[in-house]
Order: sequence, then structure tokens, then C-alpha cells
Amino acid sequence: MADTTIRPDEITRDDVLADLPAGAPDGSRVNVPDLAHRLLGTWPEQRLNARALAAREEFHRIEGQNLDEHRERVFGQLKLLVENGQVLRAFPVALGGKDDHGGNIAGFEELVTADPSLQIKSGVQWGLFGSAVMHLGSPEHHAKWLPGIMSLDIPGAFAMTEVGHGSDVASIATTATYDPETQEFDIHTPFRAAWKDYLGNAAVHGKAATLFAQLITNGVNHGVHCFWVPLRDDEGNFLPGIGGEDDGIKGGLNGIDNGKLHFTHVRIPRTNLLNRYGDVAEDGTYSSPISSPGRRFFTMLGTLVQGRVSLDGAAVAASAVALQIAITYGSQRRQFNAASDTQEEVILDYQRHQRRLLPKLATTYAEIFAHDQLLVKFDGVFSGKSDTEDDRQDLETLAAGLKSLSTWHALDTLQEAREACGGAGFMVGNRLTSLRADLDVYVTFEGDNNVLLQLVGKRLLGDYAKRFKGADAATLARFAAEQARGRVVHGTGLRSLAQTVADFGSTARSVGHLQNEATQRELLTARVEGMVAGIAGRLRAASKLSATDAAALFNANQNQLIEAARAHTELLQWEAFTEALADVTDPGTKKVLTWLRDLFGLGLIEKNLSWYLINGRLSGQRASAVTAYIDRLLARLRPHALDLVEAFGYTQEHLRAPVASGIEAERQDEAAAYFANLRASGTAPVQEKSLKAKKK
Repeated sequence: MADTTIRPDEITRDDVLADLPAGAPDGSRVNVPDLAHRLLGTWPEQRLNARALAAREEFHRIEGQNLDEHRERVFGQLKLLVENGQVLRAFPVALGGKDDHGGNIAGFEELVTADPSLQIKSGVQWGLFGSAVMHLGSPEHHAKWLPGIMSLDIPGAFAMTEVGHGSDVASIATTATYDPETQEFDIHTPFRAAWKDYLGNAAVHGKAATLFAQLITNGVNHGVHCFWVPLRDDEGNFLPGIGGEDDGIKGGLNGIDNGKLHFTHVRIPRTNLLNRYGDVAEDGTYSSPISSPGRRFFTMLGTLVQGRVSLDGAAVAASAVALQIAITYGSQRRQFNAASDTQEEVILDYQRHQRRLLPKLATTYAEIFAHDQLLVKFDGVFSGKSDTEDDRQDLETLAAGLKSLSTWHALDTLQEAREACGGAGFMVGNRLTSLRADLDVYVTFEGDNNVLLQLVGKRLLGDYAKRFKGADAATLARFAAEQARGRVVHGTGLRSLAQTVADFGSTARSVGHLQNEATQRELLTARVEGMVAGIAGRLRAASKLSATDAAALFNANQNQLIEAARAHTELLQWEAFTEALADVTDPGTKKVLTWLRDLFGLGLIEKNLSWYLINGRLSGQRASAVTAYIDRLLARLRPHALDLVEAFGYTQEHLRAPVASGIEAERQDEAAAYFANLRASGTAPVQEKSLKAKKK
């Protein structure tokens, strides 16, 4: 589909320089220190402090350790984190914390560069186990248990997931039945599918658990609530009625002791119910400040959204590390004689290599800016500065969408970086294979990505329905007519725009129009609006169907709903990149970042060209121009690739990949010097093919 009238090899260095703003320096067109500071986001100090920790050797993963050694090393590293105190930022000031929710996450997610097992195990201890007590418990619970959680005197498990119900938390089968005679809850897993599974700290280290179960009192099931349940004595033995199994070796994250837990009529005091959103009196009477069981359930789970927020940030950091390794290596590694008999080509100069890595670099930048917006939203909700019902719903939706896309992107990026480094990328010492193995489970941590995107899709449908609630027939007819003419009304707060980009009759003019920010916004937004409107129209009949038929109708549209959610989240990433770009003042940096933003936006359009063509949003001429302009952008960005990854701010202590240390450049220089000396000596052997050429 590419229009080959515009080829990257026809774009010279002079063309690239001509595109730069007047006065931009020739040697360093990107202001790397300024850009690096911008990429640190709203909490630069906390992020830099965490990176200083992650750079210390005692926090680094030792490749080749066996299961027990790796687990004990990571548990020892948690103790070092306690001594440092940074991971305790989010806890109350009265208990030694700083009530700094955004800064806490910003620092915590940087631990992925030291060892993802360390990041996740500390997240289990303080981000899940500790947060459940802090956000679901009362002040009495805080005083009783948080000091031990913060000091690691009480290592704990977050016992939510069950063998039979992963992401479907509302359907878990573990029960907590209240007995008013003893004023105790009876915790019970009635069958094996109800066993709690994949729990960090469950196999070895956990002394207690925050356990989620169906609360039953006076014969009524009030839904899922959270309980404090002691697990082991001081010698590490399970308490009566409690058992478990070690999950053993996993596909990654083997520094974490994941395991199963089961409970056979385990009795705990009534006061072990974490009762912020639901309580049981001595006589068994249930009360809650939230009358709706559904809203109560989602409110409780919403207080634990920081897991998804931190996974988003950690995945972005891992992508940045992978790209810094691969692009550094690609700028030094030489292979094949493309245009010279004496010098091999740097592999990053090959268009295909640029196609493999630079679009992923553009996506990673978009994710960095979007993640900072997510952190700001998270901090606003949890600090109380902007904690309304709408704010919490927005946070949950944003976290679900961004976590899904960034974790998938991290796996794709780590794999592409591995392949782009050839055999060197397969060496464990260069970290790419280990990082990919560790991050594999991120796509199902804190909710399977497809399930999370379905949550986003349902929110989009809900917002779409609200726009037309109570609309009269004339309004609906006008909307239908606008759709038929190809016009859209954007539900994301963007202005209404005309649908089809006119075909100006030449690729050059088409390319010029695609560079326009408003055009990119229009095309990306039109796809979201068009997909949501189409799904809503097909689902409109569901209200008149039986429950079975309505479910079948929804299922028939599920894939499209998830794709719409993905498109919506990609639009939010593009918007975040664009908003960040507006704040850049250095002219050279702004120009390069604009190219990078365009590469991200047009890459999304190119990926979905079939939709734009089928729905008449782009002509064939304009569609071919998308690919042609992407090829041009790759050539323009190539001279800036090292600056753009250097701005991530990771040092060799974070990368710890020999291929990114400069050793490849040394090897190439040594080889070049050897052959130059050989040619100069006059003793170099004559190539057979050159003799044959002379004979001809």
C-alpha cells in the first residue's frame, strides 16, 4: 500500500537539517537534559531517588540463582527498602509515612530496573497487602497492623484470586459466615476451585493475609468483603485449619514465593473484618455507608487500583530500558557492505531496523506522558484533592486501559529488542530475555487485559448512552443523518469535525495534510466514535430481549467493544503526547518530538487503514500517503535516536547489558583499524570476485 514516490533513501542529511527550526544547533538538536527532566514527570525527585536505589548492586538480580536463593535475596532486599524508607511514602504521616501517593508510585515502579521480582514483591507487601488494611480498614486496624506491615515484621499475602475465578472477583467462592454466638467469622473454602492461588508471600514468607470472601450474616450474602486472617506462627508453620501449596518455578518473577492457600472453617474475630465500607454488629446486623451492593463492591476494589497504576508505569520503564539497549547496540553494530567496499553499514541505518524500533520508541514516549497524567489523577483521588465518584470512575477506567496497552507493548518491545540485538539479545547477560519472562505475567496481573478493556468499553457505552438520554426524536434523527453523511460528534470532549479528509490529488499534498495535528486528532477520534456508535446501535435491541438472548448479543459484539476500548486508550495516549509537546520550548527538541508524536499517531492510523478505507475516512491516495510519510519520519528521526533514548535517564547500572556499554563500538573500531592497516600494508589478499571483474 506504500506510495514509493517518497523514499527514505532520497532524504539526505541536508533535508533533515532543513526541517529544523532556525538557529537549532547542528550537533545536538535535542536538548537531552531538558527532555530527560520532562520525562521524569510530576515527581522527579522521588523518581530519581528510586533510580539511585535501583542502581545499587545489592538490589540487582543475580542471574542463575536457584528458586530458594532468589526468593531469599529478594526478601532481604525488602528489608533494605524498609531501612531506606522510600517505599513507605504512601502511608500515614502519623505512622512514619508521607501521605505521598503519587510520589510513592512514581518511585516504586522504578524498582523494575533492579529486578522485577523486587518490584512486585514489594508491591504485594505494601501496595496490596498494606493498602488493603489502609484503605479498607478503620483507624483501629491501622494502629494495630500497619506498623508491622511497614516494618516487614508482618509479611503478608493479598488473598483475592481463586483457582476458579481469576478476574471475576465478584464470583469468588470463599465464604466468611458470621456466628453471633461467638462473634466470629468462619472462613471456609468449600472446594478446590475456591482455593486462593498465585499469591505472593503465600508459599514461604507470609504471616497474615488480607482475604476476600463472600460475607454472610443472618442468612444474607452481602457480597465480597476483606478480612484480616493470620496464616502462620513465628516458626513459619500454618495455623490450624489453614493449608497451602508452593506454586514452585514460574515462567518469570521467581524471586516471589507465590502459592495457594485454603481454609477449613477457620475462626477469626468479628473485628478482623476491614469495615470501612461494610460492618457487622455483634448481633449480626449488617450496615454499610453504600446501599447499593454493586457500587459498594466496585468502590472497595477501586481503592486498590494502585496495582494497575504501578504496573502501567513499570511496563513503560521496562520498554524504555529495552529500547535504550537495542537502539544503542543498533547504532554501533555494523553488518553487510551496503555502499562501501571498506566499511560495513550500521544496522540502525537500515530502514527495516528503524521500522522495528522507532515506532516502539514513539509509543513508549506516548505512554510516559499518559502515565504521568494517570499518576496525577491517582494522587488527586487518594490525597482527597479530587475524590468524587466521577474522579474514581475516571481513574479506574484510565488505569484499566493504560495498563492493558503498556503491558502488551512492553512484551512486544522486549521481544523486538531481543531480536534486533541478534544472538547477543538472547544472552541472559544482556537482560532482554529475563525481563520479558518477568513481565509476561503483567498482562494478567491485576486483571486480564482483555477483561480490563471490556471494562473500558462498557464505560464508553455508558457515556454514549448518557448523551442521548431523554433526547427527542428530532435530535436522534439529526444524529443519524450526521452519521450517514460521515460526520461524528465526539464524546471525548473534542470538537465536532468533518469526516473525510479531502484528496488533494497528490501524495505530497496528502502528506502535508497528515502532518496537521487537527487531522490526526480527527482521524483517531472518528474511529473511536464510529466504533462505539456502531456497537451501541447493534446492542440497542438488548433491552427487549431475554437475559439469554441479550447476553448472546453482547457476546457477538464483545470483540468490537474491546477494540473500541483499545482505540479510545490509544487516543488518550496521543492526546497526552500532544499536551506534553505543547509545553516544550526548546525549538530543536520540539521539532523532533513533533516528528515522534506524528510517528505514533500515523502509526495508529496505518495499523487500522482497513477501517479508515472501509468507512470512507481516507481515500486510497491518502491511505498510501500515511505509509509514505511514516517512512520519511523514520529517516528524519534516525539521527536523533540516541538522544531520545539517552533522555530516558537510565545509566549503565540500570541497563546492565554489555551490548549497550560501548563494547560493540570498541569491537567495530578494532576490526575497522585492522582492515585499514591490512589494506595500507599492501599485503591484503585479492578477492576472487575482483579478479573475475577485471577479466570481464
